[in-house]
Amino acid sequence: MPSRGGSRSTINLMALNDTDRTYLDLAIEQAQLGWDEGGVPIGAALVHHGPEGDRVLAVGRNRRVQDGSVIRHGETDCLERAGRLPASVYRECTLYTTLSPCTMCAGTAILYDIPRIVIGENQSFEASEEWLRSNGTELVIAEDPSCLALMQRMMDERPEVWAEDIGVETDELGTAAAGIGPRA
Repeated sequence: MPSRGGSRSTINLMALNDTDRTYLDLAIEQAQLGWDEGGVPIGAALVHHGPEGDRVLAVGRNRRVQDGSVIRHGETDCLERAGRLPASVYRECTLYTTLSPCTMCAGTAILYDIPRIVIGENQSFEASEEWLRSNGTELVIAEDPSCLALMQRMMDERPEVWAEDIGVETDELGTAAAGIGPRA
């Protein structure tokens, strides 16, 4: 497995390049669709950076509520929609997600050796960034106001759904949101 030498990069929204801004916006659109459907507002986009340029392989959103699923987070839904791909393709991709990945989604990115993840925000939830970095994944954290607002609305209006999504009881949300709760 190739070494990717990743590092944590924290940049503000204005510093996102046009390419990252475009693809993060696709993930935000998915998050908004998920919210409008009554679900958890987390979206993702998988973009391949090949010799012919960038190509969106798939977009996805958290569909746990909509599908009655236990594993359809934004990132896993996106990867599922991309379909079966050669390992070499994943190694040339960036995963864009509106929220810092949970351990399940981070593990999936590590398994498929996705070298770079652009994260819309990590203030509402952060559980796996150190693990991702230790596995060579480059992280770009945008602290996007749209992502922050969607998650704040989720936690304010549907705290029980949010608690279920991250595997905690509603009364544990304070510590889980800070990344220190059970299974967070």
